[in-house]
Amino acid sequence: MASVVNIGRRIELVPIDPHFNDITIALYRQKHGERAVFRVHTYSRIEGAATRIEDVVQSMKILGGMLETSDGMLYFSCGEKHEAACRRVFLEACKLPSNTSAEPRPLRTLDKKSKLTITVDSVGNGTYRVNSNGEGRRVERRVSAIAGGLIKLGEMEAAQEDEDDSVAFPCGQSHDALVGLLLVRAPNVRVIMREEEAGAARGVLSAPSQQT
Repeated sequence: MASVVNIGRRIELVPIDPHFNDITIALYRQKHGERAVFRVHTYSRIEGAATRIEDVVQSMKILGGMLETSDGMLYFSCGEKHEAACRRVFLEACKLPSNTSAEPRPLRTLDKKSKLTITVDSVGNGTYRVNSNGEGRRVERRVSAIAGGLIKLGEMEAAQEDEDDSVAFPCGQSHDALVGLLLVRAPNVRVIMREEEAGAARGVLSAPSQQT
């Protein structure tokens, strides 16, 4: 009789992986003591599926600055879940073909809407300040909007009530790789949020008997 293994609560899903035989890959969250841990999983048993999962795990470690337990679980150094941000790391990692070397994203990006170069500086205790190479009230508003994008995508918070350009992780620890990855999407946060809403309506992870 087959045993049922509790692998945690599914928090994100890639229903069709175009980089490996259209298998379904999901991200699960578990609790390990006081630490939140994550598992990348597929029910597919086709040859090479396990290697594909390992590729995604390794990419997540680089893109999100995550660590790995001896049994292949991922976690952030602070031990907190940072669930929304981890979901984004997972989705970005799944976009990379197998055997592709992931690279951490820099703490700067070109904002196509304003044509500004946006940079983010870590100022300690998990706090980051958003800057640009422009001046003026319009630029300030754009910087504030991008800071707001980081807050939404990474479940961060405003560092100071009177500072629209500073954001912080509630855990109080720095996550540079994570911020670099989120920064690429922050200027278009409304589009990203709509994508996530649509993603909530996607299919579920099929049982082993239903997968290739």
